Amino acid sequence: MSTILEIENELIEAFGLLDSWEEKYDYLIELGQELPAMDPAQKTDSNLVKGCQSSVWLAVECQDGRLCFQADSDSLVVKGMVAVLNKVFNHQPAGEVLESDLRFFESLGLWRHLSSQRGNGLTAMVSHLKQAAARCLGQAEALPATNPQEE
Repeated sequence: MSTILEIENELIEAFGLLDSWEEKYDYLIELGQELPAMDPAQKTDSNLVKGCQSSVWLAVECQDGRLCFQADSDSLVVKGMVAVLNKVFNHQPAGEVLESDLRFFESLGLWRHLSSQRGNGLTAMVSHLKQAAARCLGQAEALPATNPQEE
């Protein structure tokens, strides 16, 4: 299995091959369409990510110290962002998820082209996953996810 950094670099390379933001936007939607289907029974209020304008569900489990999750969204663009998080974090060691800095989102160009509401939603999704990673490691709470735009 590839590491978080290797997957981030693959995504940076794939997005880098696209010339315009419109092409990147289309690719993001395509990634969302390829996201594995989420079990409808997992689309519960307890799996709904707080802080997202669109509905986003993340059903996260800890399996042998790894974060494993199903995810979905009712928005095409947000579902693409969920698919990126799925590629990067699903089945990764919880400690590595917790330590990831997410600067690759800036390299993808996502922060510059997302509305502030979608950027906040992305930050909320990452925070949700980091909290789950902290619980997987037996920690009470993780540090909140940071938005690389603010650093």
